[in-house]
Amino acid sequence: MASELSSDVTRAKRIVFQLLKFRARSHKEIVDRLRQKKLSKEAIDKTIDYFDKLNLICDKEFASSWLNSRLKKPLGLRMITFELKQKGISQDIIEETKESIKDNYNEYAVVSELAKEKFKKFKGIDSNKTKNRIYSYLMRRGFSPDVVNEVMEEL
Repeated sequence: MASELSSDVTRAKRIVFQLLKFRARSHKEIVDRLRQKKLSKEAIDKTIDYFDKLNLICDKEFASSWLNSRLKKPLGLRMITFELKQKGISQDIIEETKESIKDNYNEYAVVSELAKEKFKKFKGIDSNKTKNRIYSYLMRRGFSPDVVNEVMEEL
C-alpha cells in the first residue's frame, strides 16, 4: 500500500512538473488535472504540499502573471476576472491583483484604440452596422459596458 502511494506521488510529481514546464498553474488547475489522471486524494495532497514547499504553485503569482498576459492580448478586466474565477483563484486575490495594476492600466485608452483600429477595417460598410460590430467585439472581449458605450459615442 505504501509503495503504491509512493509510486502515485512520483507519477503526480512528474505530471505537475510537466504542466509547470509550459506555464504557471493555479492550485485548482493542478488538483483538477491530477484528479483527471485518477490519482488518489492522498497522493494529490502530498504532491500539492511538495510543490507548495518549493513555492512553485502560488495563486497570487499566477493571478498576477495571468492578468498581465491577458491585458496584452488585450482583454477587459471583466473577462480576465471571469477566467481567474474559473481557474479557482479567490475573489480576494483577484481584487488585490486588479488593484495592483489600476495605476498603470487605462481601460478607456485600450478600448478607444481597439475601436479606432476596427473602425478603419470596416471602411465602406454602413456606419451603424460598423458600430454594432465594434460594440459586440469589445463586449465579447470583456471590457466594461460603460467604457465601451462612452467610446462608441465618440466614434
